[in-house]
Amino acid sequence: MTHPDIPGIGGRDGHGWLPVTDWDAAYSNTGAIPAGMDYPPRWIAAAAAFRDSMGERLRADIAYGETAREKLDLFLPEGTPKGLAIIVHGGFWLAFDKSVWSHLAAGPLAQGWAVAMPSYTLAPEARISRMTQEVGRAITCAAGLVEGPIRLTGHSAGGHLVSRMVCDDSPLPEPVMARLEKVISVSGLHDLRPLMNCEMNKGLKLDLAEATAESAALHLPAPGKGITAWVGGDELPEFLRQNDLLANVWTGLGAPVACHHEPGRHHFDVIADLEDPEGPLTRALLG
Repeated sequence: MTHPDIPGIGGRDGHGWLPVTDWDAAYSNTGAIPAGMDYPPRWIAAAAAFRDSMGERLRADIAYGETAREKLDLFLPEGTPKGLAIIVHGGFWLAFDKSVWSHLAAGPLAQGWAVAMPSYTLAPEARISRMTQEVGRAITCAAGLVEGPIRLTGHSAGGHLVSRMVCDDSPLPEPVMARLEKVISVSGLHDLRPLMNCEMNKGLKLDLAEATAESAALHLPAPGKGITAWVGGDELPEFLRQNDLLANVWTGLGAPVACHHEPGRHHFDVIADLEDPEGPLTRALLG
């Protein structure tokens, strides 16, 4: 896919990948998606309404660490949970928290799964390496609250963070890793080195050592673990490339990997199917 109306962002032609000359535009979903700025207010409103509807089946602000953002929300289905689904939010490690995405729990809940959504400390207060450790602690905490299998997904920066959970240096303890049945990185960023070229790196403060250490595509997969790399078919070329990169590399390392481009979806609506118990992303996560 190419975006001819946005010069310098890469993509493919008949000979392969085109060079990127404008790295900020290459990762700017708000600039590429029509009415992109309208999405966050809609997410916030939908999430608040969903939280209000949950009543006592929402256990909010469970602390999994000592700092202000080390908290998670746990949504409980009717009856005994079939297992635990965990959704890690995106925002380029710089924005948002768990409260913006509560409505995405609707699909798994309707299928009988408990859903945990953690916040984590954002940049510039925290470096990405710290976020990886925090998400590991959040998953471990949630695993102690709900029995059964664990399914894990995250979007964008959250896709990066869930991919790090199944790398060879995963922060997850072995008992939690043993329960982890499926991981889906949605529009995930799996090689962080290009982000060093972006304006956002003033907040992220990535250097080459950390960008390399925190890139799932530069790690071995954890033994016996794989991933589904899921991306919207209408996303920016860099997100398509980042998605396919992880699938390509880990396939070559022998991990069980699936690579999926969801037709007609862009970066901001590719996660919407989690609201639908029969949506393709929900089915992929829980099936």
